[in-house]
Amino acid sequence: MSDYKMVTPLEKQPELLSSVKNVILVASGKGGVGKSTMAANLAISLAREGYRTGLLDADVYGPSVPILFDIKNQRPVAEKENEKARIIPIEKYGVKIMSIGLLTKEEDAMIWRGPMASKTLKQVIEDTKWGELDFLLIDMPPGTGDIAITMAQDIKKAKALIVITPQQLAVADGRKAGYMFSNPHVQTPVLGIIENMAWFTPANHPDERYFIFGKGGGQQLADELNAPLIGQIPLVMEIEETSDSGKNIFLTDTPSVHKAFQELTNNILKKVN
Repeated sequence: MSDYKMVTPLEKQPELLSSVKNVILVASGKGGVGKSTMAANLAISLAREGYRTGLLDADVYGPSVPILFDIKNQRPVAEKENEKARIIPIEKYGVKIMSIGLLTKEEDAMIWRGPMASKTLKQVIEDTKWGELDFLLIDMPPGTGDIAITMAQDIKKAKALIVITPQQLAVADGRKAGYMFSNPHVQTPVLGIIENMAWFTPANHPDERYFIFGKGGGQQLADELNAPLIGQIPLVMEIEETSDSGKNIFLTDTPSVHKAFQELTNNILKKVN
């Protein structure tokens, strides 16, 4: 790893994703908080609003996007452009999708050290033919490792969303992600905090809320990081079912979830505009 070092803001890097207006890093300090589910459904929601939207699965060690869109058996094709091979992303629900999981076998483990994984992911970004996009959402790996740092540093226009659940363990890890983005060597603005699994509402009692994982964690972290609590997503069975089956959450009869993602989308649009 002698050829690898942390890049400081003073070093000039070629601009990645110059044809994309807005790049949003969907991040978390730990796994299991629903980060990939948030990224996938937010991408679908933006596409439904008429925005040209892409989704990059940057979690090379545990890619979830192929499952979330039910495309794990598909493979992107390549075409020649100016003597260079360009990868054509797979499109579904109006979203252009690319993932390391689409380029490898499902059972393969990515036994890569951090610098190699970061370099490979940057190559995938550069080789993918995204075209003109209004939004590219990047489903980040959990934590504050090499890939997260590389994405935040090298994509200068990027802004971050931090996904947590209300419990204090998730808040503590989300705090670390927030401090990573505010680090002087990274300097990525945080658009806001998404509190997933914010409460549980029984289908037969739509006016009731049960705070299974605690209450107030999202607002607590938002206050600490001086960022808005930009969305709260309820805990409902339909989200789990659609995630496992690769279905579109907006095609289900779950108005509470539709409303939550619509509010999240509207809040993000206000922030980027």
